[in-house]
Amino acid sequence: KQWYQRRVRGNNIPGIEEVNIIRDDSTVIHFTNPKVQATVGANTFAISGNAEHKSITDLFPGILNQLVGMSSSLPSKSKPVVDDDEVPALVEDFDEASKTEAV
Repeated sequence: KQWYQRRVRGNNIPGIEEVNIIRDDSTVIHFTNPKVQATVGANTFAISGNAEHKSITDLFPGILNQLVGMSSSLPSKSKPVVDDDEVPALVEDFDEASKTEAV
C-alpha cells in the first residue's frame, strides 16, 4: 500500500466523508471517512480505510443523491444503446465478395 502511494504521488483530498463503489450486482463497497488521494494526470484515485460490503438498499436514503447524479451517465435498459437508424443495413454477401477478390 505505501509503496504504491509513494510511487503514484497522489495529492490528499481532505474532507471526504464517504466513498461508495457501486458494483454491477447492486452491492456497494462502502468506506466511511476514507483517506483519498488523487493523481489527476494519471486519472488515478487511491482510496484507503475500512471497507464494508453492503446492499445498496442498506444505504438508502443517503445514497440517493449519488445515484441521481450518476443516472445520466449510466445506460438505461429500457433504451437501446445504439439507435437502429445509425447502423447501415447489410446489403451484400461479404463471403462471396472475398472469393472474387482473391482471384
